[in-house]
Amino acid sequence: ESEVEAAPDEAPVLDLESGSDVIPPGYLPFREVVNTKRAKPPARILESESRPQTFQISITITEARQLVGENIDPSVVIEIGDEKKQTSVKEGTNAPFYNEYFVFDFFAHQEIFFDKVIKLSVMHSKIMKSYCIGTFKIDVGTVYNQPGHQFVNKWAALIDPADISTGVKGHLKCDICVAGKGDVSPRSQKFSDAEEQIEKNPLLPEGFPSMRPWARYYVKVYRAEGLPRMNSSIMASVTKAFVSDNTALIDPYVVVSFFGQVGRTSTQKSTADPVWNEQVVFKEMFPPLCQRLKIQVLDEGSMNDVAIGTHYIDLHRISNDQDGDNGFLPTFGPSWINFYGSPRNSTLVDDNQEMNEGIGEGVSYRGRLYIQLAVEILTGGVESKPHFSLKMPLKDVKGAKTAGKDPKTGTGGAVGGEEEKMGAMVLPVDPPQMLETALVYSVSFVKVNEEDKDSFLLFGAVFEATMIDRRIGDKPISFELTIGNYGNLIDGVAPLASKKKVERGYDYSSQEAAMSSPLLEAQSSMFYKSTTRPERPLLGDGNKTYFYLPISARKPCIHVRSSWEDRTYRLHHSNMLDRITLMFEEGVAKVAQMDKVMDPGVEPMMQAVLHAFCQDAREFIAFAEKKVKGAHLTMLDKKRLTLCKQQLESMIEVVGTITEPKRKALNIKEILKESRKLTQRIRFLVEEPQHTLPDIFVWMLSNNKRVAYSRIPARHLLYSENHVERGRDCGKISTLFLKCTNKTVFLSKPPGKRGATWAVLAKVDVYLWLGNSSETLHMLKNLPAGYELSGVSLEESSTTPPESVLYKDQHEFQLRAHMYQARGLIAADTTGLSDPFSRVSFLSNTQRTAIINQTLTPTWNQMLIMDKLFLYGMLSDLQQEPPLITIEVYDDDALGKPEYLGSTVAIPVVKLAEEPYTPSLLQYSPLFCGSLSGGDILGAFELIEVTKTGKHFLPPIDEPDGQIYPVPSYIRPVLCKYRIEVLFWGLRELKKVQLLYVDRPQVFIECAGKGVNSSVIQSYRSNPNFSMLVDSFEVELPEDEYLHPPLTITVVDWRAFGRSTLVGTHVINNLGLFKYTPPSLPPPRVQPQEPVIIEPAPLPGPESIEVQSTEDIYINIEQEETPKSVPKTEPAPPDKKDRESKKSKRRSTKRKKRTAADESADCVIDWWSKYYASVAKIQMSKQRETNPFPNLYEAVPPLQSLLSEGITNMGNDPGITCFAKELRFTPAAGMKDRKKQMSVRGTSEQPKIATLKIYDKELEAEFGPFDDWVKTFELYRGKANEEEGSSVDRFIGNFKGRFCLYKLPDGGEDQGLDTQEYKINQGIPPNTPMNVLIRVYIVSASNLHPADPDGKADPYIMLKLGKTVIKDRDNYIPKQLNPVFGRSFEIQASFPKESLLKILIYDFDVVGGDDLIGETDVDLENRFYSRHRATCGLPAEYAIEGYNAWRDCMKPTDLLIKLCKENRLETPHLSPGRITIGEKVFTGKTVFADGAMNMLRERCHVSDQTVESYEHLALKILHRWDEMPDVGCKLVPEHIETRTLYLKDKPGMDQGQVQMWVDIFPMDMPHPGPPVDISPRKPKGYELRIIIWNTEDVILEDTNFITGQQSSDIYVKGWLKGLEDDAQETDVHYNSLTGEGNFNWRFVFPFYYLPAEKLVVVSKRENIFSLDKTEQKLPAVLVMQVWDFERLSSDDFLGTVELDLHGFPRGAKTAKDCKMEMRDNSDNISIFQQKRAKGWWPFVKAEELTGKVEAEFHLVTAEEAEKNPVGRARKEPEPLEKPNRPDTTFSWFVNPFKCFFHLIWKNYKKYIIIALVLLILALFLALLFYTLPGAISNQIVSG
Repeated sequence: ESEVEAAPDEAPVLDLESGSDVIPPGYLPFREVVNTKRAKPPARILESESRPQTFQISITITEARQLVGENIDPSVVIEIGDEKKQTSVKEGTNAPFYNEYFVFDFFAHQEIFFDKVIKLSVMHSKIMKSYCIGTFKIDVGTVYNQPGHQFVNKWAALIDPADISTGVKGHLKCDICVAGKGDVSPRSQKFSDAEEQIEKNPLLPEGFPSMRPWARYYVKVYRAEGLPRMNSSIMASVTKAFVSDNTALIDPYVVVSFFGQVGRTSTQKSTADPVWNEQVVFKEMFPPLCQRLKIQVLDEGSMNDVAIGTHYIDLHRISNDQDGDNGFLPTFGPSWINFYGSPRNSTLVDDNQEMNEGIGEGVSYRGRLYIQLAVEILTGGVESKPHFSLKMPLKDVKGAKTAGKDPKTGTGGAVGGEEEKMGAMVLPVDPPQMLETALVYSVSFVKVNEEDKDSFLLFGAVFEATMIDRRIGDKPISFELTIGNYGNLIDGVAPLASKKKVERGYDYSSQEAAMSSPLLEAQSSMFYKSTTRPERPLLGDGNKTYFYLPISARKPCIHVRSSWEDRTYRLHHSNMLDRITLMFEEGVAKVAQMDKVMDPGVEPMMQAVLHAFCQDAREFIAFAEKKVKGAHLTMLDKKRLTLCKQQLESMIEVVGTITEPKRKALNIKEILKESRKLTQRIRFLVEEPQHTLPDIFVWMLSNNKRVAYSRIPARHLLYSENHVERGRDCGKISTLFLKCTNKTVFLSKPPGKRGATWAVLAKVDVYLWLGNSSETLHMLKNLPAGYELSGVSLEESSTTPPESVLYKDQHEFQLRAHMYQARGLIAADTTGLSDPFSRVSFLSNTQRTAIINQTLTPTWNQMLIMDKLFLYGMLSDLQQEPPLITIEVYDDDALGKPEYLGSTVAIPVVKLAEEPYTPSLLQYSPLFCGSLSGGDILGAFELIEVTKTGKHFLPPIDEPDGQIYPVPSYIRPVLCKYRIEVLFWGLRELKKVQLLYVDRPQVFIECAGKGVNSSVIQSYRSNPNFSMLVDSFEVELPEDEYLHPPLTITVVDWRAFGRSTLVGTHVINNLGLFKYTPPSLPPPRVQPQEPVIIEPAPLPGPESIEVQSTEDIYINIEQEETPKSVPKTEPAPPDKKDRESKKSKRRSTKRKKRTAADESADCVIDWWSKYYASVAKIQMSKQRETNPFPNLYEAVPPLQSLLSEGITNMGNDPGITCFAKELRFTPAAGMKDRKKQMSVRGTSEQPKIATLKIYDKELEAEFGPFDDWVKTFELYRGKANEEEGSSVDRFIGNFKGRFCLYKLPDGGEDQGLDTQEYKINQGIPPNTPMNVLIRVYIVSASNLHPADPDGKADPYIMLKLGKTVIKDRDNYIPKQLNPVFGRSFEIQASFPKESLLKILIYDFDVVGGDDLIGETDVDLENRFYSRHRATCGLPAEYAIEGYNAWRDCMKPTDLLIKLCKENRLETPHLSPGRITIGEKVFTGKTVFADGAMNMLRERCHVSDQTVESYEHLALKILHRWDEMPDVGCKLVPEHIETRTLYLKDKPGMDQGQVQMWVDIFPMDMPHPGPPVDISPRKPKGYELRIIIWNTEDVILEDTNFITGQQSSDIYVKGWLKGLEDDAQETDVHYNSLTGEGNFNWRFVFPFYYLPAEKLVVVSKRENIFSLDKTEQKLPAVLVMQVWDFERLSSDDFLGTVELDLHGFPRGAKTAKDCKMEMRDNSDNISIFQQKRAKGWWPFVKAEELTGKVEAEFHLVTAEEAEKNPVGRARKEPEPLEKPNRPDTTFSWFVNPFKCFFHLIWKNYKKYIIIALVLLILALFLALLFYTLPGAISNQIVSG
């Protein structure tokens, strides 16, 4: 049988013939499958539980653009989970600028944290009402998966989710960074570019389309089965007392969470097999910016809802984003998903409830859910409206509670009111046409068609059950196998009524019956036998540590039959991919191991591994091209194979590029890095998202209660006739370490947090096989040979599993465990050491080594012997694959139980009696304590056969030392004599030990039992260096370097009365790092034909450039570089103005036009000019791809040895040369400006500005820790654990020293040890105190963690060096997270006493103590003595004076001579035009015109006098010092480093960065001169004067109710952004009938401005309670708006124009030429260059032209404004005359008569006259008729 089985397993997937010439002979056995009978042993016995971690999300909101809306006041609201923060409100702008920084701290499980949604909403904030303009959402996981875990300078497209038809509502520029503990984000330099293209920088992952369509996501929930019948709430337990067992007590419903939206199905009452047939519909963009969809089954309770199970669907696994036919939308099912969680047995309180919410590994099967997922892309917003007009609330259809009720349903994103309406809808859905279980609806239950299900058999044979924890007790123990709820006899489900049983006929009927009805026992026993017979455990042999079950020759068998849908083809594909992955991973691991030991065959091996991987992949591709056969294939089944095929094809291409001979050869480390990326990619493909068979659980039951489990994925055990598709552990004996079911009882915790022992409750060797019932013929095929079946006949064994397997052959063995030593153990005592002993377990026998006190590197040298070990089966099988040995390491505690330090497994070497004995080799096995590495153990394990005749054939053993047998000499490694030299430099940063300061420390070095002591430091505080510098000791070490023991550094403190106290220890596990390599001898001197000429910087340009011409170019440059535009001494402010005026006079005679450079030329060139030039240089390199002249960049010398600022001329074209010079100053200028500068290239040439190197990391990260002269070893004390920051707490100090290891020649021990012979102290400086002058320059800080409740901080600097403390509290910067300090500090210090510089950033508080924001430490001593010369950076150019003046105390030539002397090189020989060092000749310019030294002299007026100077050339050589053979190394250039700030309370979490540098000067050298002045530039005062002359074509808003005539009461309003308080308005031009307005009105805006940064500085108090003014830097943007004045209501907004004062469109000459298109015109002007501008500009509202304004701008400096003041409005001085407005311009309220005349009289004059005539006539007639009768009667009477 074994021969038959070996054939298919021998050659997996790979046909070696085709590539046999590539594959080395040593590779073939590696590819063979070694594990034929036993599964591969686990790498780690126990994995750590997932724990909550600290995370930090930092978000910078920079600005927004193109916001939709009129005259909006936008602010940005950031929501992450329940936390909410908001920016300030910007008034009246569609392009607000914020530059605000926010930090969110979280402590959560990674699984939950990555699903949190970051939501950015732009709100329009008004007092009465606020509304959302647009939102952007992304989940945390997407951000974390980006390079550097961040998006930087990206634009988020804002959309309104409630109105998807309107498209993008604006763009928000932001940075989002997600950092876990220890993540250091690469901080990229930020640049603001006015012409930045939003489309090119969207806030989307790589490969996402910038325009994403809307889509509907349908999650169809059909049904569930096998849910627990009992929930674990308290009320349910009370109910259970009154209700019979056969009722399900759960009311399940399903909650689907997706991207912050939550949908919930209806609740099904009292059922464990609910049917919903509902779909949850989400509306979201596609592809979505979230990783996973969460599906949770909950039980509705009267008190609270409890999760039954949680499952996540990774959208990347179920979709393919490739173009064309290959890609496919997310699709899933219809398919089952399995739920796992806490044990099903109901308790009053479920301790493991978080398992049911998706945290950690579930310990039990909890049912499955039948779902389907589909995505439909919406072509337009219109289509979606009729569907979504239903707007169903989040209530279930059948009258259950709302989803908002359960707080756990969300994924962290709050379901807001608006989003709740549009978010998820629940609609009914028809069951699928071909349901996997062919549902047929009946009145009360679902009938299952058995034909569609296949029967599966799970078979297990228990070979060994040992190491059973004594805490379990000696009650009877049995083992149980379950798959789903099959085989679960204790707490599967309650039995149903018998009537239902007959009709259901599947699933649980028979297994349930076995629990309750004795009548059905016969049927159930045929169905399965899932538990072994309970048996009492016995105490093990040896030291009685564990129980074991006495399973000897008879191995009990268990089996479970179950019915599942036959979808095993999914698992077969996964197994094929898994096999390819495993082979590749093993190959890569082997190559990495070979590379570690410098094996010469590593490269051919790597090639072979890659070659084999390609062949495996091609075989799978060939298989995938055949169509998959199978019933009920889902869409994902068909598409997934294509996806895997494409991925493997692309991986083969990657391998091709790695191994391609044409390209630059990668070294083995780079190939390994690429290979590991490939393993991650293929590992991602292995997991099948559509579940089929549930995982298998092996349970250990004690007294019929579940106590321990092991969970195995079904695909690992699944059988297939094709060996490639077979599971890796199918038909093999697996060694399972059973974990505790209840995590709260025993948790695998590392030291300091763990219980008394480890959490493995038993070790079980079990043979497992899972397959279709039709394949049971193969069930026993791979069992180790030599067995007989019991309980069934041989014929029946093909269909009926046996009850047990009986092995007749019994063999006696003796185990010899040679426990030699261990290294790198975990510290478990408060001293920082342990008292380790190890425990070795094999079968039922356990023995332990002696305890070695107070060490992390115990050498036990002990042989443990275990006799009378009986193994069963064939000797050949046992020899090839014996049972595993388990090794545990513990720390012995005198008072308590031993503490667990780690464990590992080992495979013994079997020595048979008939074979000659050969000694085994010692090997290291890695120990693990959870996920924490616990060190390594060195041992050899031999299993020696004992013949029946006796033991006299066994190999000899050495005499025991008491009870302890030493490791025999033939096993111990061969030793040879080595010498270890030790350089004792000193101790640093020692903390208090036992409440006392360390004062008289001494260092003990120990290796392999030998060692050496340092001298005792007499007073640590006065001099922490050792008086005796070098010592050595001889030691016998193994010849094999791999077996070298560790070296221990121990520091003790000598106290009164001769007592010593342990301070701390450090263990060096790899001595190979200190192996002495003799310096290579210089090659024999050959007289060269001509000297080797190395140009300072050969241009990588065309080869045709002659050397001579290049030198000419250098000469020009040298001339140009030397004159500096600044005086010899640091300027005082009064002199500055005089110089500026002189300069401007002189320049004005030459200048034809102003250029962008002139803008900043008004400022004197200072250190900040250098800084901004350096920033511009970085920016230019970033823009390299997009630049229209990319060749310009290629002219930059690679080592910056010539022009550090970057652009030299190409060839001899003067145009390009000059263009390069101009471009240097204007990196952000528009192309038109550049063209203009090119056109005037001959007329204005600006002096070039030197640059420095700006590192976005610590200097140590760039150059290494500066330990080339002496290493720093961290000393630790106290217990080690996995708690955050434990290593910080355990740190007790540093030992500075060095080691040198070399083999002694024969007879070397007789040689005298003279200090001159020491190899270690070559080039080591004297160990005496050194007085130094230290200058610390703090430039700025960025992204500081907020320290005040308002989200800001008031930072200031504190420096600590020894006892010196400098507190710069008075110069705190109020309300700033990105402060510019510009501070320099000078400290005199003495090494070694004061060598660690601490830079602390504090937050100033008026009340209470100041808060520490963060700190960083700089080891000044390492920098001072390092060969890299990190004392004072080398400038790019040499200058005697000015802003770039040489600041070192030694000149370049002196430095060069000193370096040559230190490195034993010949003294440099200086001759005109060259410097010669040995055989190397450097040529360059050494003669300079005397005029060049004069800073004010022009190039055309160079005098004839010349001066010789070698400093420039010497500096070039220093910059290229790393090219010197043997002794060369890169010297530190002039730089600014960016150091990350940390806080002890939040270890590993970034608290901000500080830009700084440190200069160190020895006091015994000449004084270096004054420090560099880096005080921040004061903003310059300006005044912008704007005269609003007229408006035209302003839209008319008002309609006269009398006349119907349209008019507007126009006025213009203006302000500078940030200075809204100083907004100014014109008077009102009333009653404009044509849109024309006449104003003659002057606005005057004074402001402060930084020309170099192009930013306006605004200082104002944020509110009335603020003590300090907050300083903000904003772009210079002018906002002008036109309004319609209303007397009784609020004014109407008519239009706006925003002008960036750096580049706004040139005004139109006439109103007719003024159009909206002007805004896109590239012909922009800067008011800072032009000073004056006049023209017409358009007012815009809702992208429509709503008016035009004629304005005149005049920019003057504050000084000019003081000399020539003007009045605001039309006031004195220089008043403007009143405008000539038409008569119609008036206010009816002020001039009622005028209003009557113009509005009524003019229009209705004739009607009014006629009316008056008629009125008079009527009055006349009325009076006539009134008086006529009286007059007549009077007349009659009198008459």
